[in-house]
Amino acid sequence: MSGYHILLANVFFAPFTYGGATIVAEQVARELRAQTGWRISAVSVMSRSDLAPYTLTRSEVDDIANYVINLPAGRQYADLYDNPRVTEIIAGLMDALKPDLLHAHCVQDLGAGMFEAAQDRKIPVILSVHDFWWLCDRQFMIRPNQKYCGQNPVRIDACRGCVDDFSRARTRLGRLARLAQIPVRVTYPSRFALDLSEASGFAAGRGVVWANGVRLPGPEFFEAQAARRARDARVSFGFVGGPSQIKGWPAIRKAFGALDTDDFRLLLVDGSPDGSWWRDVDLSGLPGDVRIHPRFDQQGMDEFYKEIDVLLFMSQWKETFGLAIREALARGIHIIQTDSGGTVEHQGSSSGQAIPIGAPPSVLETRLRGALVGEGAIQSPLPVTSFADQAGAFAALVEEVLAEAR
Repeated sequence: MSGYHILLANVFFAPFTYGGATIVAEQVARELRAQTGWRISAVSVMSRSDLAPYTLTRSEVDDIANYVINLPAGRQYADLYDNPRVTEIIAGLMDALKPDLLHAHCVQDLGAGMFEAAQDRKIPVILSVHDFWWLCDRQFMIRPNQKYCGQNPVRIDACRGCVDDFSRARTRLGRLARLAQIPVRVTYPSRFALDLSEASGFAAGRGVVWANGVRLPGPEFFEAQAARRARDARVSFGFVGGPSQIKGWPAIRKAFGALDTDDFRLLLVDGSPDGSWWRDVDLSGLPGDVRIHPRFDQQGMDEFYKEIDVLLFMSQWKETFGLAIREALARGIHIIQTDSGGTVEHQGSSSGQAIPIGAPPSVLETRLRGALVGEGAIQSPLPVTSFADQAGAFAALVEEVLAEAR
């Protein structure tokens, strides 16, 4: 393949990793570089009071240079989605680096003005959508009362009761819609995300499904999993969503509280950087062996997954994907999940198996009781897209886009 140079934009990037979309951006970039030898540079942001506003620093991890823009506190609302100072810095990077293509992931805080900078320099743009930031002022289509919005298609006039300032939210949507005309391809992690976005008028006709990959189990995972199951025959449940209503914790607590047995384990992952998720949550009165499992990274996920037989994914909103679900399926772990958008678009799933969003906790209780008597708790691992597969698919997309641009 040709020696292309890709400029990757994401709100965070290694060594400052946070969030699922950042993991995808980093892992695909590394795999893409390994497979093709292409040069990859990244631009991201941070906010440190000890550095001057809009200072540009450079770091490097795995031969990928990351140019980090230091953002000041107290920025204006419009700067969160279209910041002229950030656009100017990125334009300067484009002039210096001369990339062949801009690959934009999550651009909140960076701002989408970079698309115009790329267009001015005749640099093709591929936008990868990970959430609903382009459609929703609140990013995830979750109302202030922590209920899923449910619009399909999304119409700004229905957002009056959610946003702080309807006029500026409408201005934001209009500006982003115009900037979204610049990317030549817009990728989505699921058919659900693509259909909702295009039905809402976003970048219609340029969308493609580019499914996220996951880190596959290591060579010793299944031996370690079998050894743990041999030592402890109790069914072990795992939950990675945290103690929030939107991730389904209240339903999970009520369902487990109704069980009349202690013969199981429940591992609750604390995904917070400072170990604070479960610190003030009262877990007394729950049956079973309930434990808090510390936050884990990509390299440490096998240590968590070998400890569980059933993953609980009880999201009460429609998500664009579901990395944890694919990670579990690749490791032969049974899934109990809600009908939560793109999360059900995987092999082995069917709408009949998914619990409807908003269902009473008794529905989950029935599923828990089934798992406790062996219904689906032990299953074979399923084929799941890897980060290497995802990078290969993106390389083909890049070749297609750059061929069209010649």
